[in-house]
Amino acid sequence: MKPRSIPVTSPSLPPLEEYIAEIKSIWDTGLLTNMGPLHQKLTGLLVDYLNVKNISLFTNGHLALECAIETLQLTGEVITTPFTFASTTHALIRQGLTPVFCDISPMDFTLDTSKMEALITEKTSAIVPVHVYGQVCNVEKIDQIAKKYGLKVIYDAAHAFGVKINGQGIGRFGDISMFSFHATKVFHTIEGGALTFSDSSYEERLSRLKNFGISSPEDVTEVGTNAKMNEFQAAMGICNIRYIDHQIALRKKIVDCYREYLDGIRGLSYLSPQKGVTTNYAYFPVLFDEKEFGKTRNEVVEALKKEDILARKYFYPLTSRFSCYEGRYQEEATPVAKYIGDRILTLPLFGALNLNDVKRICQVILER
Repeated sequence: MKPRSIPVTSPSLPPLEEYIAEIKSIWDTGLLTNMGPLHQKLTGLLVDYLNVKNISLFTNGHLALECAIETLQLTGEVITTPFTFASTTHALIRQGLTPVFCDISPMDFTLDTSKMEALITEKTSAIVPVHVYGQVCNVEKIDQIAKKYGLKVIYDAAHAFGVKINGQGIGRFGDISMFSFHATKVFHTIEGGALTFSDSSYEERLSRLKNFGISSPEDVTEVGTNAKMNEFQAAMGICNIRYIDHQIALRKKIVDCYREYLDGIRGLSYLSPQKGVTTNYAYFPVLFDEKEFGKTRNEVVEALKKEDILARKYFYPLTSRFSCYEGRYQEEATPVAKYIGDRILTLPLFGALNLNDVKRICQVILER
């Protein structure tokens, strides 16, 4: 019998009857969107769970990020990373900004703060760092640099739901943090996203921006977009938040299993836990040094694919290498990011993944 296929990820879903019970109220109220009662309920639950002061919900993380940029009125250049999903770079470009790519640290794959200040010019208005795979940026150093030069900080925390630094929710750092609630994430609302922030004055403008710029029934004060989370999305989030700690615990078991099978393998490495950080086990990225390991990352991908196992080259290519930005950036400017992007592979990881399948994945990887 052919072994079953293994996807790189699979969304966690609550019991169907729970979701049906949650959306039943929609038929009672007739409210499907426009920040209805389920939206408000989820807002409160997330403020508590993420341990943040304020949160604004969106239909997806990308539009949330664009609205964060508009709210902070960023201009000119923004220091960021090319080792990220397309959304981060696209949001900056779409808002008329110029991304200035800083290299990443080989220790945690986040922005290398030792290389950041050299990139700051009179045109720099902000830093947009990215927490990756549940690993967090050097928030203390970034805060110091931002204050020194009067820069705003928007964290792309799409991978960091539920992550804490010394007990503090990750969404409490910077001016604004963006979370993605896409179906592939640790916590999801089918599609969805959110912005967390400490300055309560941002709330009013964010509410306008995500609702066409409408300020009253008879006035529109700015050019906004339509980025409101609907009630069906909110209902999924309400259900999923009940199981989030269980899902993270399941992911931890899977990550521990991967580490057990892959520990000490020459030419293969993975990220170490960060001191003081409570992670969410969002992804399990593995780095292949072809000279030491004996196979390239791409050869490992093909070997897994032959066994109907899907892994993801994530993040590859760097956003600075996208054809839509051809000629604008030099990948040689971020050599560490290039090296890692060319060798990184995220292995299958989701709560329902069987530990026997983890063993099978590792066996395929280690076959010579």
